[in-house]
Amino acid sequence: MDLVHTAEQVAIFALGALVVAATVLSAIETVVVPRAYQTVLTTVHFRLLLRLFRLLAGPRRSFEWRDRIMALYAPVALIFLPGLWVVLMMVGFTCIFWATGIHPLSEAFVTSGSSLLTLGFVRPPGTGRVMLAFSQAVVGLGLVSLMISYLPTIYGAFSRREALVGMLEVRAGLPPSPDRMLIRFNQLASLDQLVPDVIQPWAEWFVDIEESHTSHPSLVYFRSPHPQRSWITAAGCVLDTAAIIRSTVDVPRDPRCDLLLRTGFMALRRIADHYGIRYAASPTATDPISVSRAEFDALCTELSVAGVPLVADRDQAWRDFAGWRVNYDAVLVGLCDLVMAPPAPWSSDRAPASRRRARRG
Repeated sequence: MDLVHTAEQVAIFALGALVVAATVLSAIETVVVPRAYQTVLTTVHFRLLLRLFRLLAGPRRSFEWRDRIMALYAPVALIFLPGLWVVLMMVGFTCIFWATGIHPLSEAFVTSGSSLLTLGFVRPPGTGRVMLAFSQAVVGLGLVSLMISYLPTIYGAFSRREALVGMLEVRAGLPPSPDRMLIRFNQLASLDQLVPDVIQPWAEWFVDIEESHTSHPSLVYFRSPHPQRSWITAAGCVLDTAAIIRSTVDVPRDPRCDLLLRTGFMALRRIADHYGIRYAASPTATDPISVSRAEFDALCTELSVAGVPLVADRDQAWRDFAGWRVNYDAVLVGLCDLVMAPPAPWSSDRAPASRRRARRG
């Protein structure tokens, strides 16, 4: 019986140590490591809450209702994450204290809670157990310190992202669309100003979101302050504008448009990789895209009527536009569907969820 009891204690101790180690590793990889690690604990936590919030949002509800519900998802998931770590730490050390001889289980739980929360109203007997209590207190304080530094980092990255997204409304309307941006620049300023005023800042923006939205994936779900704005529909608008300039608008070629397009689709692909969104890594120019030739011709007609200079060969313009769009088409639509982006032309309006709602309507 003693051997059986000893084996049971060793197994419980090992289980508790494993829970503690997994929790600490999850916290470090989520908060400290500047890389897109997919820890099991964090991934399961966010996915379970996402399912709950999607259920509450409901596919048959109005967009306003779904937007209000989903706006709470990322902040709630982020605030509950340290709570999950604390609970797991308490469970892990409860197992450890029980395995070292603190009985019954309720007493081991009280000892664990007293140590983790640094309340200190329980002192376990023996130097070894006291050292365990000190270790748990240090880990608990470390988790709190990590979250204190984590939240400002998240909201700092969010503020940087939203600054350009908010400015885009003045240039491209709400929801943003490439035709509106081109017409406004042509009428109010000059198409030559579009590249330095829009294209160059957004190239830097894409670099920033690739780093921040892969290191801190919860940022993907943070919604803009205005319900009709979204970082992903804004990204789609800017990429489509650059693709139209390179393929259809009769202006001198500017290599900064090419660099923006490459920077943009690479950033979106890296973010999509984290969520398992499928896309062709090396698409050909003739691969199908979600924008039809009829939609492209309608846009060209609108631009021509508004006085925007266009190239003469419309067929070649379509082939060139499709050749650029194919690089980011799948990831753009996939990310719009993932975050339940607000309606916007040529991006969220072709997401699977949007098409299902349109058929029901």
